[in-house]
Amino acid sequence: MSTNYDITNKVALVTGANRGIGKAIVETFIEKGAAKVYAAVRKVESAQPLVDQYGDKVVPIQLDLADGASVKAAAAVATDVHVVVNNGGVLYASNVLEEAAFETMQKETEVNVYGLMRVAQAFAPILKANGGGALVQLNSVASLKSFGGFITYAASKATSYSITQALRDELKQQGTHVVSVHPGPIATDMGKDAGLEEIAEPPSLVSESIVEALANGSFHAFPDTMAKQFGGAYQSFAENVVEADFSEG
Repeated sequence: MSTNYDITNKVALVTGANRGIGKAIVETFIEKGAAKVYAAVRKVESAQPLVDQYGDKVVPIQLDLADGASVKAAAAVATDVHVVVNNGGVLYASNVLEEAAFETMQKETEVNVYGLMRVAQAFAPILKANGGGALVQLNSVASLKSFGGFITYAASKATSYSITQALRDELKQQGTHVVSVHPGPIATDMGKDAGLEEIAEPPSLVSESIVEALANGSFHAFPDTMAKQFGGAYQSFAENVVEADFSEG
């Protein structure tokens, strides 16, 4: 499999594409030469501003990560995709010692974990049929370290990161490159709701890091200032354990 992937003239699908990081990914992909981007959103009208901006290069498509049927329906339409970016996710404030933590954990797992699994299962055969392509998962620095006030979110992202590692090994066999993206505080509605406005950085850092990771054949992407601090400390473990080949023999 080629170690680098150019999105020029490729067809992509981005979940949670109507705002924040997802919107930035759509914009960057088109600006970098993607032929078409499916803006996968829960409400198709929310992607209209992107259509107004880019015309028929953006195709809104209904997809709810918590609804397996809608993920399968989207895959039945987007049969020409080469790159799938699973950006959609949810975050709820939580304290592990509060009874409400069970509910927030369930909600976040439904979208952040099962949503990834639904996307991978639905789109892996399509990526294979179209030459391999790439699957990109947004995982957050919270997948590496838990943060007070966001306990269940961090746990859900740690789980999705674990699944992303498994997908890297599994999909390598069909020529699909997998990227795990770990942003820190980013200037999005989610970041604002989490009280991270003062230290948040632009979503374009994330979208640019995805293009770079695809081009370099990298598994991990650490886009912003905090993320790079995590990535620097994590690099040795990532290279010698996470990305190492421990196959028997």
